[in-house]
Amino acid sequence: MIILSLIVKKARVKALVKDKRAAMEAFGTYVESMAGDASSQPFLKKALRGVRAIICPNEGFLSDAGNLQGVKHVILLSQLSVYRGSGGIQSLMKNNAKKLAEQDESRLVASGIPYTIVRVGMLQNTPGGTQGFSFEKGSTEKGSLSKEDAAFICVEALGVIPPVGFTFEAANGEEKVSDWKQCLTRLMEKSEQ
Repeated sequence: MIILSLIVKKARVKALVKDKRAAMEAFGTYVESMAGDASSQPFLKKALRGVRAIICPNEGFLSDAGNLQGVKHVILLSQLSVYRGSGGIQSLMKNNAKKLAEQDESRLVASGIPYTIVRVGMLQNTPGGTQGFSFEKGSTEKGSLSKEDAAFICVEALGVIPPVGFTFEAANGEEKVSDWKQCLTRLMEKSEQ
């Protein structure tokens, strides 16, 4: 979803993929696909050469990423609030994902690179763009967000680089957003207070 949103915005995209041929069939020449071991420092150094911004949609990448030299902005899609809110058997099943999400967030905060952490509710396979949003603190613990909307928010966050770091919550809700740059700037200012 994120790659498709970037293609629509006509952004130059470099993607770490498991299967280069499948990525080529899916995205054609719109995406520079790189297949390799994401935990290998030489591979990551080569893959990140010339990269100014990273959108990280999965837990665990940043804990293995090592040096992010040259990167000017990292956007992390985090489901940490969902993992924190789960209990019982669900809590046991999601324990590893929770640990990875916590490691990613703390590593990103300590990196010194300007970052945006988008904490989302439970991700759903529903069409995006049909509902509004809720950015209220705590809305993600019980709320959900379509994967399409999550991808769209991450791509829009590329246009608003915080001076240091910025974390906000997003779930589907009532608020309609027509100007994402203005919305994200408002949320950033609110988080600094």
